[in-house]
Formats: sequence, structure tokens, C-alpha cells
Amino acid sequence: MRIRTIRAVLFALVVLAASSASFAQVRISVTFGPPALPVYEQPVCPGDGYIWTPGYWAWSDDDGDYYWVPGTWVLAPEAGFLWTPPYWAWVDGAFVFYDGYWGPHVGFYGGINYGFGYFGEGFEGGHWDNGRFFYNRSVTNVDVTNIHNVYNTTVINNNVNRVSYNGGNGGVSARPTRQDEVAARERHVPPAPAQTQQMQAARGNPELRASANHGKPPVAATARPGQLSGREAVPAREAGGPYNPPTNHGASQPRSEGGGSRPATPVHPNDLPPMQRPAAPNTGNPELDNKYQQQQQKLQQKQDQERQKLQQQQENEHQQLQRQNANDARKQQTEQRHQQQTQQLQQRHTQQQQKLQQRQAPPSRPEARPPQRKQ
Repeated sequence: MRIRTIRAVLFALVVLAASSASFAQVRISVTFGPPALPVYEQPVCPGDGYIWTPGYWAWSDDDGDYYWVPGTWVLAPEAGFLWTPPYWAWVDGAFVFYDGYWGPHVGFYGGINYGFGYFGEGFEGGHWDNGRFFYNRSVTNVDVTNIHNVYNTTVINNNVNRVSYNGGNGGVSARPTRQDEVAARERHVPPAPAQTQQMQAARGNPELRASANHGKPPVAATARPGQLSGREAVPAREAGGPYNPPTNHGASQPRSEGGGSRPATPVHPNDLPPMQRPAAPNTGNPELDNKYQQQQQKLQQKQDQERQKLQQQQENEHQQLQRQNANDARKQQTEQRHQQQTQQLQQRHTQQQQKLQQRQAPPSRPEARPPQRKQ
């Protein structure tokens, strides 16, 4: 029984490590649908290489409410990569959230009409050519005095529905095409740190809660991530439709495939959840148990010190960028590197815990064999 328990703990740690790196497979589900997409203007593109990421409704399990994540311009993590927006879908009796991602092609995003080139299928707002992104001025707000790689192609948009979810009662009825299925199998990159910053800033703003703005957020879009105030913050002109959540919606709880709420993508060590420590060993040998306990405490202290050291290192780099007045591209590259460092640290600590658990596992005893009968 002891061996099976330790193996179950090790398996759970492996699943935890895999889920932290698999950004698109952990899904939140809610019992009532998000509001319609609000009507708003797109802020002007701040510079060459930025790609529009449309706003969307996210879920906060802190108070059981949707909140609006404003659309914003984001530098592509790699040349040639495009953004596939997240979306909600009615699946097995609940509304399920599918996270967005970067990749060489735009995949399926529920047929949702996010506007500005994202009209339900593919992307009409621009394309890459020889490492440069060219903007379609007919559907994106680009200042040609600063950005010259532009073109004009009229796009006929027959999708005027502002419903923000796929399937279910009143939802969009789109299904993935063959091209969408091919795009789903390509290499993907999770949301950039700047997008995580935008989401976290929106989550901390009570005015962006659907219960407060009734589907008409006071900040619907921003020119740059994290700038939820000032001239570059664009309010919604109107709600996309009436919003009538259930009266007891605050008691609704999301669930995820992994049995918990979906964590934000960690960027810095302080964003990581506390490391789950194993229970005190109980092998039946007090002296051996005390030795194992000391090993666990030593590993915990070492890992805590490594987290603090990496956090301090990353904070020093942020301060250096501020002193140097670094541009957005350099800041985003630094945040991407910080995200990789943090995830590598988390995975290394998980592996260390696994190895320690394996060393502390008591040796298995061979099963007793019944005495052989003499003929």
C-alpha cells in the first residue's frame, strides 16, 4: 500500500509539471455564458511589427464573474507568427474556455467575430512577407506616416453577430475547417508576457467586471499592454447586447480538466504557486524518517533561496531597462526570457522533488510464497 501511495504522488507531480508547460490543454468551464462582445474602436498601431490581439471575456474564480481583457497591440514573439484568439464554447453542459496561442497560421477560434481582421475564420488584418508584417489598412488602424509596409484590400464581413461563444443556445455554429485542423497541429507559442500582463491588470480592475459594466467596459482596448488609463485607453461605445446573468452567479464555480482553476502563466518566480511539499515520511524507522525529514527541509530551503535569487535577478534587469529607457521590443524579449527562466526553475524543482521521493521510498518486500506440497 505504501509503494502504491508514493507512486500516486509521483504521478501527480509529473502531471503537475506537464500541465504547467501545456498552456492550451487546461480549460476552465462555467455554467453560464459570457456577455456579448462590446463595440469599440481600435487604437492606432504603436509601431512596426505589432499585431492586434482582440479583447475577450475571461473568468475570475475569485468572485465568480467574467471580466473584460482589453484588446491591445503586441509584438509577435517570432517573425512569421500570427495570433489565434481565445474563445468560449458550450461543451458537455458548460461553457469551456480555450486559450489563444501564437503560430505560423491562425487556427480555429470558434467562429467568433472579434473584428479588426478577426471575422470568425482566419485573419484579414495583414500578413508576413520576408520577415516584415504588412498591414491591411481597410481593417486595421495604422498611421502611414510611421508605418509604410501597408496595403488596402477590401474585406466583406457578413458576420455581424457579436455573440462571444461557440455552440449552445444562441451561440455561433462554426466548426473547425480542414485548414484549422492542420494549424492546430503546428508548433504553438503561449501568450506573450505582455499579454499575461494585460490579463492580470484587467483582472485587478473591478470596473472591468461584467457585473459592474454590464457588457460595456470602460476600457475596451489599449494601444500597449498594461496601459489601462490615459489617452490611449479606449472605452466601449456600447455593449454588444443585453447581459442577464443568473442571480446566483457569484456561487458558480469553474472547473478545469486538471481539477482546479486555471492559473495565469507564470512570468516571475513570485507568480509561481507555493511548492507542494510531501508529507512527513513514515517508514516505521524513526531514525530513517528523521533523516528523510531533514533532507526534505534542506531541499525546501535550497529551492526557496533559488526562487528568491532568480526573482531578485529579474527585478534588477527590470530596473536596468528603466534606467536605459529600453524600447518595447527589448522589454518584451526580456519578459519572454524571464518566463522561460521561471518555467525551467519550476520544472527543475519538481524533478528534484520526484527524485527525493524515489530515494525515500521504502524497499518493496517480496511476496511470501506458500510452502510447496510434497508429492
